[in-house]
Amino acid sequence: MALPTDVLAAWEACDRTDTLFVLVCSVFCWGIIPAVGIAYSGYCTRANALASVMPSILAVTVCSVQWFIMGYSLAYGEGGAMFGDFTYVFHRGVLAEPVGTIPAVLFSFFQLVFQATVCAIAVGGACERGRLLPLVPFIFLWSTLVYDPLAHMVWGGGFLESLGVLDFAGGTPVHINSGATATAMSIYLSYPLFRSRKSSTRTPSHLVIHRPVNSLCQLLAMISIWGSWLAFDAGTVLAFNFKSVMALCVTNLCAASGALTWMLMTYVEVGRWSLDSCFMGAISGLIMITPSAGFIDTPTAFFFGIAGALVCRQALRIKFSDFARRWRWVDNGDTFATHCIGGVLATICTGVFARKEVAGYDGVTEISGGVVFDGNVRQLGVQIVEALVGFLWSFVGSYVIYSLIDCVPGFEVLAEDKDVIAGLDASQMDEETLWTETQKYSPFADGEGNGELHLD
Repeated sequence: MALPTDVLAAWEACDRTDTLFVLVCSVFCWGIIPAVGIAYSGYCTRANALASVMPSILAVTVCSVQWFIMGYSLAYGEGGAMFGDFTYVFHRGVLAEPVGTIPAVLFSFFQLVFQATVCAIAVGGACERGRLLPLVPFIFLWSTLVYDPLAHMVWGGGFLESLGVLDFAGGTPVHINSGATATAMSIYLSYPLFRSRKSSTRTPSHLVIHRPVNSLCQLLAMISIWGSWLAFDAGTVLAFNFKSVMALCVTNLCAASGALTWMLMTYVEVGRWSLDSCFMGAISGLIMITPSAGFIDTPTAFFFGIAGALVCRQALRIKFSDFARRWRWVDNGDTFATHCIGGVLATICTGVFARKEVAGYDGVTEISGGVVFDGNVRQLGVQIVEALVGFLWSFVGSYVIYSLIDCVPGFEVLAEDKDVIAGLDASQMDEETLWTETQKYSPFADGEGNGELHLD
């Protein structure tokens, strides 16, 4: 039997240390995807807990299939200003050929985790009132028409990369994209246009604001997301060198300063410590560092975390206002306040405070730097353009896709009123049928297994 000499030769050209490093980072990063669902479950009421986790599971499964079929090719294939070509459809030829110093198939998997994570954050816009079935086609179409083109524009040779944007790990493709998508879905659920609007059993409305219900879910999600995001930013270097070490360190510092800032503000206001505040502050810090982790030093990262907490906390007040109630503004999981607003701020601040010295810590990357340290005023304008393009592309594309799915019989995106009131677990999740009135359960069964035997 002939050996695959071409594949083995390409594998020999890869660096073993870098490959192992990115492989380990990829495994750690994968945990972010279900952790996002756990976080949403902690925010939602107990009657929506399972239905809030499920979108993140759908995200990883559907995105994995879509990425294999065409996603990788659309994002990283040779192509035009907005889309990659079809060279790598069905992962044709994506094996051991080096991308940098790691195998192409490993690079593909690492980028898949990016897409699935963004998707898991984005579909949180449907929590507590959006049906799960329509999310399956939505995730596939959104990945194909929204995320993949945006990733190509920023990282795959598209026009934003040619313009010179600085986006280390996804200020626009990850955070602005997910925040804008979640906002588009939420607005459509408040003001549907097609079948959800015409249905007599569905009433688009504002949801009563409630505090996070399950703090344990928030704690578990924070541990997983914070730890995994260190691997996200370090692994984005795609090599084990000082720049990857620096990216890890600034990521942790930015998250910590954001968490501490948010917690202290809450403590000053109410006189008690809040796990939710710690979670939100850490997330705002992680959002702030994402586009800049490979371009800023530790003092700057410290202040980035503080700025992110201050701005995102103020943006969070919008959903508690009379404006939000009158206009049915629902920000599930605080995605708009953190990922969208924080992502825009982070993208712009990267252009202001990026340092070409830090970018060169890998011995390869050369940039012109940002406004403050290197006098590159042009970079600020480039970053603003990136943020605007990212928001508009994501919001409009997501809104159109969600609207079109709502036109299909059986795929109405808004849940019926009775299901929203009862909680979506009862209507959307099979596990909940165990506790319906038709199920009579006792832990001690009689001889015939009828479940009616009780201890004296």
